[in-house]
Amino acid sequence: MYTPIAKEQSPVLLGQPISLQDLDDVARRGRPVALCSSAREKMARSRAAIDRIVTGGNESPNVYGVNTGFGALSETRIDAHDIRALQRNLVRSHACAVGPELDVPWVRAMTMLRAQVLALGHSGVRVQVVELLMGMLNRDVHARIPSQGSVGASGDLAPLAHLALVLQGEGEARVEGGLLPGAEALRLAGLEPIELQAKEGLALINGTQMMAALGAIALLESAMLVRYADLAGAMSLEALQGSKKPFDSRIMDVRSHPGQAIVAANLRTLLADSQIMESHAHCHKVQDPYSLRCMPQVHGASRDALAWANEVIGRELNAVTDNPLVFLRDDGEAELISGGNFHGQPLALALDLAALAVAELANISERRVEQLVNPALSSGLTPFLAAHSGLDSGLMIAQVASASLVSENKVLSHPASVDSIPSSAGKEDHVSMGSVSARKLMQVVDNVWVCLAIEVLGASFGLDQRQPLRAGKGVYAAHQALREVVEPLTADRVLYQDIQRVQAFMRSSELLNRVQTTVGPMG
Repeated sequence: MYTPIAKEQSPVLLGQPISLQDLDDVARRGRPVALCSSAREKMARSRAAIDRIVTGGNESPNVYGVNTGFGALSETRIDAHDIRALQRNLVRSHACAVGPELDVPWVRAMTMLRAQVLALGHSGVRVQVVELLMGMLNRDVHARIPSQGSVGASGDLAPLAHLALVLQGEGEARVEGGLLPGAEALRLAGLEPIELQAKEGLALINGTQMMAALGAIALLESAMLVRYADLAGAMSLEALQGSKKPFDSRIMDVRSHPGQAIVAANLRTLLADSQIMESHAHCHKVQDPYSLRCMPQVHGASRDALAWANEVIGRELNAVTDNPLVFLRDDGEAELISGGNFHGQPLALALDLAALAVAELANISERRVEQLVNPALSSGLTPFLAAHSGLDSGLMIAQVASASLVSENKVLSHPASVDSIPSSAGKEDHVSMGSVSARKLMQVVDNVWVCLAIEVLGASFGLDQRQPLRAGKGVYAAHQALREVVEPLTADRVLYQDIQRVQAFMRSSELLNRVQTTVGPMG
């Protein structure tokens, strides 16, 4: 969701290292952007190298995308008087993305990352190009970008071409709540389109900014999901009268996986001072099922995988990913080198792993929901948590809904990066499919939000049945906060509304904030 904040806030400076938090602030909260002081000079010097090639005419060497065609046509020399048309045609011909359009936060993230790449000064574009991208961000002009059509090899060519279309006054953009032709949208915001010069069209579409943008936002949401998974699990454990002994720090120390230790520490904190746990300290149960006992090992493994994916995305936010690249020498001259930084494989692998890691949070969550609703497993809770079992069905179908999403995630978790379909007449003979990895990850994340909301809802009903005994201080804080959003289950009612309310409460960070106010920051 895009929720603009006050534009008076200090801008994020492009052309110097940016963080995931910077991206989130711009993409979802409308924080403004500006160029850092050193970017203009570096961009001007790299642009001068491109201009020298153009003005050199037939004496200049062939430089890919500057005075040659593209892809399989890279050996075709382009006359100097056709170079502007070459860039304009490139953007037009590559704007072949299809499918549902990207949401505004994702478009903003793409736009910011494209501006950041160019501002780093290795792309050879004019400062005006970056200024227009920043102007679109600061004045809420959002290109209409379809989500499908990239194979993640020469970057996200088709989606990025739809962004570039708007810069040259074509395509479509959303501004002030309406969808307008690109030139009209720019004018309404007080901006003017530009005529792309040599290499600028190529620099705008050659890169990984769609997969990086979607991946970054998904990973930001995943950082919340891992904490909510711990909270949901702790709530279920209390409702099911489970034990906290498996979370002893000594058990974690002899395996030494960092994510596992963090999860165990969170669980110990959430479960501290539990009257429910004290009430069954000497019960006959020896061990809890894996979905309860092994939360540190399962949630922790997901955390460790996501930590690596975050490292990859963090590097990509500040990477130069177009081609060819301009390198300035100490003697003032510049060298243009063609390479493959546009290839999405680093991101494709990381985002595929992230999807697996996040999906596992729902996989184990659904099993805890089964523990809550199955009278053979639920330690005295009513069947399906219903108030009047038989007359009422309780959460019978809520568990089915969770199972459905978990099954869907298993399909979505198949790695896109294992596939490659050659394109451009065999010139681009290995592709990453990284944009597919990113889009799948976003869907998995959405599904996991729902699954955890179902577990939190069900666990809260289970905790109702354990009253007047109080749960651990973190779980009790969550339970109390949830009762401001949903009522106890005293009879069957339309549960999808409860699920939606709980999910919204979680995604707003409000539930997590309420818990952390009581127990301190969770890892």
